[in-house]
Amino acid sequence: MTRLRPLLLTLSLLLVVAVSALGGAASAQPANPTPNYTDWDNVATFTERAIEAKRASNTALEELRNEIVNWRQQFLDAQQTNRAAIATVRAQLDAIGPAPEDGSEAEDIASQRQELNSRLSQLQAPVKRAELAYTRADSMVSGIDGIIRERQTEELLDFGPSPLNPAHWVAGAQGLYAAFDIIRNEVVGAWNDPEQRAETKEDLPGFLVLTAIGVILIARGRRWTKRLVRYVLCEDDDRVPGAGRWVAAYVVSLGALVLPLLGTFALVEAAYVTGLVGVRGTLFLSALLRAVFIYLLARWLSMRIFPSIQLRSPLASLNDQQRRSGRFYGASLGVVISTFYLLHAMSEYAEWSEAATNVVLFPVMVIASLLLIRVARLLMAHARSSAEEGAGESYRGRLLRLASQAVIVLSILAPVLAAIGYFKAAQSLMQPSLFSLMLVAVLVVLQRLVNEVYAFVSGRSDGISDSLIPVLIGFALVLLSAPIFALIWGARVADLTELWTQFTEGVDLGGVRISPTIFLTLAIVFAIGYVLTRMLQGTLKNTILPKTKLDTGGRNAITAGVGYIGIFLSALIAITSAGIDLSSLAIVAGALSVGIGFGLQNIVSNFVSGIILLIERPISEGDWIEVGGTHGYVRDISVRSTTIETFDRSDVIVPNADLVSGTVTNYTRGNTVGRVIVPVGVAYGSDTRQVEQILKDVAEAHPMVLANPPPAIIFRGFGADSLDFEIRAILRDVNWVMSVHSDMNHEIAQKFADSSIEIPFAQRDVWLRNPETLAAARPEEAAAPAKSARKRTRRVKDTNDETGDGEAEAD
Repeated sequence: MTRLRPLLLTLSLLLVVAVSALGGAASAQPANPTPNYTDWDNVATFTERAIEAKRASNTALEELRNEIVNWRQQFLDAQQTNRAAIATVRAQLDAIGPAPEDGSEAEDIASQRQELNSRLSQLQAPVKRAELAYTRADSMVSGIDGIIRERQTEELLDFGPSPLNPAHWVAGAQGLYAAFDIIRNEVVGAWNDPEQRAETKEDLPGFLVLTAIGVILIARGRRWTKRLVRYVLCEDDDRVPGAGRWVAAYVVSLGALVLPLLGTFALVEAAYVTGLVGVRGTLFLSALLRAVFIYLLARWLSMRIFPSIQLRSPLASLNDQQRRSGRFYGASLGVVISTFYLLHAMSEYAEWSEAATNVVLFPVMVIASLLLIRVARLLMAHARSSAEEGAGESYRGRLLRLASQAVIVLSILAPVLAAIGYFKAAQSLMQPSLFSLMLVAVLVVLQRLVNEVYAFVSGRSDGISDSLIPVLIGFALVLLSAPIFALIWGARVADLTELWTQFTEGVDLGGVRISPTIFLTLAIVFAIGYVLTRMLQGTLKNTILPKTKLDTGGRNAITAGVGYIGIFLSALIAITSAGIDLSSLAIVAGALSVGIGFGLQNIVSNFVSGIILLIERPISEGDWIEVGGTHGYVRDISVRSTTIETFDRSDVIVPNADLVSGTVTNYTRGNTVGRVIVPVGVAYGSDTRQVEQILKDVAEAHPMVLANPPPAIIFRGFGADSLDFEIRAILRDVNWVMSVHSDMNHEIAQKFADSSIEIPFAQRDVWLRNPETLAAARPEEAAAPAKSARKRTRRVKDTNDETGDGEAEAD
């Protein structure tokens, strides 16, 4: 079965993808040969009869399908015939316009329209014929795929001989003996040939040399690799090895896979050198070499996932005993998978009966099930350990636990189905599970390699697994492995090529075909335009605009405007370069714009407001503004919103629409000159002229106050508790208003203290009427000397500061 040859399937898939890509590139050429429709009719008629009869074998149907696929590709290429001429004629018809409904049209225009329509019909005739033939071929391909899938389903549900039936055991033993006996007879027959025997004796030295090399590599290769890995990792050193040493040890550890495989290859070549190997022996040795590779790969993967050297964080959170068990189970699974593969190959060349095949393979399936259950339990233990070490079960841990439970269920179900007699169904569960487990292990090891390489290159050691680049590379690895998983679980190469064909052909959207080639062209052209736009913005911002007399806001507005125009032009050029006709999408875009307009009206409003801000520039970066009661500096004006940094260093995101439609106070628009107002109160009885002179001296003495216009001292009036004055001064830079206000308060306090001018506080007199009445109401308190009822005056003194606190004093 093809599922038993993952390497060959992978190579086949890559070859098919490459051929499809080359075919897609060839289809992009302007010259398209005309298909021979006479030959096509003969092939199509024969194929339709074969599909209707359903008697052809799967091999014949696959060959017929490949031929139909080739025809279909020709028809797809033929649909591009006369493309430029058709576009020209349609443009001419659009220029003429539709015919008047009343029929009042000049004769020369009507004849020209008729001639163009006739020309358009002639040009479109081969395209229409190619489209009809393409549809016919595509339906035939679907019909053949349906027949093959139906047969595969019937094969899976086929009830065959049970391996537990003792009547079939003899057939199994005989088949196993016959497989080796065939090879023995080939060797004996070749040895009995005098010429072959003489040739074998002559090649004996080469046989001995290859055998010695093979035995040494198999016996010592793993040990050499292990010693070299320990040396690279510096196991004797207590320090944890860095990412560079880990990557080097990873590369060196491949010797445990490569050296024994080379030794096996040397032994196989030694067998070929003797000349005693026949046809069946060649099939056996080829299968043996692949089986050894499967075993060595499984053993190497188990060593990487369950390492014996605990110098860096392992892939599995297990103790030493569990990791040792994991290495044993992994290597044992490699033996089981390779044995299963080898026995299946022997059943093919020895032509075993179905009963013999089931009997021989059933014990291997049972052992594989037991090992899979053990491995699944180890994975569940890893998930529990990771959950205990962290804050709880993560998404990966939950997924791993569910996958382990599914493996256990499949491991139990497969032998039960095989024992009943549904051996094909059991194989379809067991073999994909084994190969999928190996492929997942390969992905895990590759992801760890990517993490360590990234750690080595970036110089980081923490949080590597959550970094963006390793995550993206891991996601790409999973996507690339998806076709291999599909092949393992029974998908045909034809199914994958059909999906790839549909993917490369693209979809028809509003009369425009969107394909990966078009999308790639669109992305590349837009990316180039985007990069050029950013480079132009950088040149303007750092080189050209600083040499002009424009202020910072004007330079930022020009830079942002160039960015918007560049991105718009990049998108327009990219769409045109990809060959997308926007007129075909006009109706779809018009329908979508209505819904999008209602849903995104606020965003569009903010976008338009952002453009208005960049053009009119009522505010610029660095301005001190007030909007909606929020004071702060403008730090960034984007296409949707504006960022304001408040005085407590917090960022406020204001939609641009609020800045355009609302009231905005710009304190530094045009210049930084501004006014400071300092209110001052003095006690009643103070000399107002003296106070005025002191306040004027304080204002004039401050370095931030402009001399022209001079500061003004205003006697505002007679307050409830004080005589109210104000200092009104113009500052050089209004950004320092709070500092100037504070400095003046300090100077005023000092000057008033030196001049014995009192700064009053708020006072209130509270009088109690008829205190005797209150005393008579509480006779029990009348005897208390401290609480005697006497007329008293309580004066409440309220001191109002900036925080609003007060004090009370009783007299």
